[in-house]
Amino acid sequence: MAESWQRRAWAEVDLDAISSNARILRAVAAPAELCAVVKADAYGHGSVPVANAALAGGATSLAVALVEEGVVLREAGLEVPILLLSEPAAEAMGEVVARDLIATVYTRAGVNAIRAAAARVSRQVEVEVKLDSGMHRVGAEFDQACRIVEQVVQAPELRYAGLWTHLAVADEPCDPFTGEQLARFDALRSRLQAAGLPSPARVHAANSAGAIAHPPSRYDLVRCGISLYGYLPSRAVSPAPIEAAGAGALRPALSWKTQVSLVRELGAGERTSYGLAYRLQERTDIATVPVGYADGVPRSLFEGGGELLVGGRRRRVAGAVTMDQLMVDCGPDSGVRRGDEVVLIGSQGTETVTAQEWADRIGTISFEILCRIGPRLPRRHVRGAGPL
Repeated sequence: MAESWQRRAWAEVDLDAISSNARILRAVAAPAELCAVVKADAYGHGSVPVANAALAGGATSLAVALVEEGVVLREAGLEVPILLLSEPAAEAMGEVVARDLIATVYTRAGVNAIRAAAARVSRQVEVEVKLDSGMHRVGAEFDQACRIVEQVVQAPELRYAGLWTHLAVADEPCDPFTGEQLARFDALRSRLQAAGLPSPARVHAANSAGAIAHPPSRYDLVRCGISLYGYLPSRAVSPAPIEAAGAGALRPALSWKTQVSLVRELGAGERTSYGLAYRLQERTDIATVPVGYADGVPRSLFEGGGELLVGGRRRRVAGAVTMDQLMVDCGPDSGVRRGDEVVLIGSQGTETVTAQEWADRIGTISFEILCRIGPRLPRRHVRGAGPL
């Protein structure tokens, strides 16, 4: 469909910011290598352009959640190592082998499934073993992990390429549980060594929070997601290690923009949107904006006091966010007109609204805000301030 027929709403992704963030994270974690986590369509930023930008910034590998996500990257011509962060289903192992993806395994059934897929094409394939060191989502328990590593090492179809775990509270630097997880992980490594099993090529534990706030977690490689996109993992994670690396500051890569579709002046006492929960205290200009919760604007943003940028000023969301539209209180005699630019996330003039601000207002995390931006919103990939 021609762009002239589309709603005037889009997400703008600065690939130079992605490359810059990758360079910063690589510098912070050095000598560990950087694995760019591009699952969930690169947190809504566009997996293929982001992967290329991250690699240009110094990442040496990629990580995804689903086999399908890995296939998209391979079909785009990316040839670097791509790690699957969860054990694939048995019926997907053939595609894993065909696409030269690196399977994570943590069950005996998973090892047998990837062995069978590799045997069918007479190939040796790389796998990594994940330890559940305390998060209890996925991964092998301690004793089970030893048996699974032994099973992988003894399988001629497999190459034991990595051992890893995931940190549950690294974004809470004062919580001692991260140290406990790393101690369990190191204990497993010592036990495997004592059993005479070979060391893998890669050992890793750090997510973005680990890479920044927990130097002992960096090992050979760090897997960075949210910080690749320009955000600290939490308010508790200090930017001090980034500043100490001297490589610059993280920059949010995504801006969300649209245009005012309608402006009307309403009198004091009028109420707006579903539920009529927003009552005007004075005569004011109400602008309608053509995006809603079907595009990823949280419906609760109104209750949280959410603001957008119009005319270089912060403007309050005026009533419940609806499926395809929302309304904004622009104040009396605002001068706002149909077609004026609206910035939901990003900068306009001297003001900035971030995904972290939205997250704080509704009690969630920046990860969710970015990932929920829906596919109805076109992504425009740019370099710096200009289009590609």
